Amino acid sequence: MAIKKIALCLVSAIALAACGGSDNPAPAPTETSTAPDTPAASARAPSSEVRIVGSSTVYPFSTKVAQEFKNKTGFNVVVESTGSGGGHKLFCAGTGAGTPDVTNSSRRQKASELGNCQENGVSEVVEVKIGFDGIVLANAIDAPPLDLTLRDIYLAFAKDVPISDTDCTLQANPYQKWSDISTDLPDATIEAFGPPPTSGTRDAFVEIAMEGGAKDVACLAELRDNDKDRFGEIAHTLREDGKWIDAGENDNAIVQTLTNTPTAIGVFGYSFLDQNADLVRGALVSGVEPTFENIAAGQYSISRSLYFYMKAAHADTTQGLRDYALEFTSEEAWGPGGYLEEIGLVPLPDADRATYRSAVENLTPYQQ
Repeated sequence: MAIKKIALCLVSAIALAACGGSDNPAPAPTETSTAPDTPAASARAPSSEVRIVGSSTVYPFSTKVAQEFKNKTGFNVVVESTGSGGGHKLFCAGTGAGTPDVTNSSRRQKASELGNCQENGVSEVVEVKIGFDGIVLANAIDAPPLDLTLRDIYLAFAKDVPISDTDCTLQANPYQKWSDISTDLPDATIEAFGPPPTSGTRDAFVEIAMEGGAKDVACLAELRDNDKDRFGEIAHTLREDGKWIDAGENDNAIVQTLTNTPTAIGVFGYSFLDQNADLVRGALVSGVEPTFENIAAGQYSISRSLYFYMKAAHADTTQGLRDYALEFTSEEAWGPGGYLEEIGLVPLPDADRATYRSAVENLTPYQQ
């Protein structure tokens, strides 16, 4: 337990330092390792520095791998938290010096993003699913506990909601307190600090939690069968009246906000809950607690897969890139009991780890 706490504190400290204490701007590039001070190192081209962009959720895992990789090899790895959407945009802009080697993502790359990659000459992309994560709705440790259904979550955060379960005439969201939705919920103001539109966590939240809750409203379930696009628009559009606040890509800043605002909740990945369990606690969703075991067993309903994507073309031009990816996909890192599990990553099944490890070893490009 002491070892785990030390590891969590180390990674959290690095993430906070990288984020610079700002809620909204992406953190400045964080040099997570230092090349050896030798003539050979000094002569390396800029492409010898592995550059990683993307998801704030995957950021602590990527940073931890970079630390371990530095200890073993001395290679430079720079990790930036830009959000999944921003990472895919940077990653797909082209190949060569000045473009990222890897992008982290808390969702699968979209077909449109892969198409953008290919249009810009990023023709061979290696996809690596690294594990699982849950999206949690957390509040301060001394705030009233929450046990929410997906329907509660949809009704709390949708911009417009039906006037009843059977009448899909939309109205501006009238709910101001959780108790307005259900008398079983606390008499507390609805207020959430969550990820911005560029975040993969935001994408997963609206696709899993908001859609799932909308389907539990009878008339919206019927609408989904008849007009899927309209259903998606209603389910995905979040409130703009101050009840949902885009808090930037710095999940550690959201945790700090919750400790100062006990009535609010934060929406972020499970690993940040795990790292800050002394400060915040996760809401139950349909009676299920967001724990490592429940996410691994598929019992916690707001769960998703995490990824990184690598340019095969950079494997021979960026020194250390392939070895960094091999370190990430080593059993010591992402396997059961590995150092990434220690900071909150839920490992893939054995067969899946073997599949993605092989993709890294062979630089196998993926297809949608």
